[in-house]
Amino acid sequence: MSDEIPDDVVPEVRPAAPGTAVTERPVTGSEKETLHRYLRKHRAALLAKVDGLAERQARWPLTPTGTNLLGLVKHVAGVQAGYLGEVFGRPLPDAPAWLESWEGDDMYATPDETMADVIAFHHRSAEHADATVAALDLDAHGTVPWWPEDRREVTLQQVLVHLGFEVARHAGHADIVREMLDGTAGDGDGNLADKSAADWVAWREHLVAVAEQAGLRDLRV
Repeated sequence: MSDEIPDDVVPEVRPAAPGTAVTERPVTGSEKETLHRYLRKHRAALLAKVDGLAERQARWPLTPTGTNLLGLVKHVAGVQAGYLGEVFGRPLPDAPAWLESWEGDDMYATPDETMADVIAFHHRSAEHADATVAALDLDAHGTVPWWPEDRREVTLQQVLVHLGFEVARHAGHADIVREMLDGTAGDGDGNLADKSAADWVAWREHLVAVAEQAGLRDLRV
């Protein structure tokens, strides 16, 4: 049976199971600990989005630009390997050749890579990144060779802010892509409204009606 989504089918919204992402804790500790905690939280939220999927589902492109869940996981793994590795003179050992590619090789898993391979690399990249954070102070200096020359010199603080934003952005992409695949939405942390399947259908129909009304108003202008 094909798991491709027909154009006329809207998947039923299913909240993610509680505990699938990192649960928030009171904001305590140093600035570095706080920045690192949010990075780990968003990283876990992204990885949770491939839980329970078949290989074909995890690779399926759901946007005109080919965005797919496994590609997002692979991309983030490569990004954190670069920013918390090469930038601070701590390159990831035995790094795959695709890390040096600018042809989009990090945005999908090849036929020779399994979902388990990509997830394992993500964990290896995360462990290396975490070791860099543990080893350096926030004012430690690094160089981002792929940035414009006048902005290449950075600190660990800048990189943690930039990387936290990057991972959160892609975790948001993954949330939408997963919902499009099978209706699973949210992180199981209580941020998704508590609605039944029928409630979500009614809510979507309400939003469609609002959009239609707005479109009619535009026609009258």
